[in-house]
Amino acid sequence: MLVPGLVSITFRSLAPSEIIRLACAAGLQAIEWGGDVHVPPGKVEHAREIGRRTREAGLMVAAYGSYYRLGGSDAAAAPFEDVLASAVGLGAPTIRVWAGSKGSSDYSPEERRGIIDDGFRIAEMAASAGMTVSLEYHAGTLTDTRASVQSLLAELAHPNIEFLWQPSNGESVEDCSVRLLDVLRRLRNVHVFHWWPTHYDRRALADGDLAWRSYIEIVRQTDKPVDFLLEYVAGDAPEQLLADAATLRRFLAMH
Repeated sequence: MLVPGLVSITFRSLAPSEIIRLACAAGLQAIEWGGDVHVPPGKVEHAREIGRRTREAGLMVAAYGSYYRLGGSDAAAAPFEDVLASAVGLGAPTIRVWAGSKGSSDYSPEERRGIIDDGFRIAEMAASAGMTVSLEYHAGTLTDTRASVQSLLAELAHPNIEFLWQPSNGESVEDCSVRLLDVLRRLRNVHVFHWWPTHYDRRALADGDLAWRSYIEIVRQTDKPVDFLLEYVAGDAPEQLLADAATLRRFLAMH
């Protein structure tokens, strides 16, 4: 089943209750709650409340979008213990984490080993709580190139480690599709946006018709349950979310 949803950080300035209302109005079915504003790590009672409100509105919690970086590369970030506690309170099935804090070419072999070791550590912690961890697919981390991702797939061959895929800015549909196929077997969710040709150029999702119908068809063929989560919209406008959500629902309904 392919489920349309929303990443809450699309609207950091809105309260969780407003985001829930907006997701419902847009006909979406799930929310990935961000850990920087809406569900801070360690505030477990708050996380429980947001999880309860989400489900009472008829929505699913798709993920806990933490900003934990593997390898302890952000000394100011919350420890994974606090991240996990909030994810449990929220009732999230997976925790988004970042594969380090710099590009793959900037890591020494020893530093990369530290990233891998930490990945295994937190994967075991998450498994004990009945959830997975999912690597953010993003520039400036170890998921920034196809070669690095292919290495990660082997280095982090743990049943509790998945991927949150998104297209890479400025790359062709063909290149992005190949990168999606690389992680397809371990795919958890997809972050949906149409920025072209750079991340400064946010466009309506309908403008990415060819690309997104291609990506969705690749995922559909696996018969895996995957959430397609809208992340950021042109002008940061709630009205644009309504339009993009309608487009996404239309794409997902196609066969």
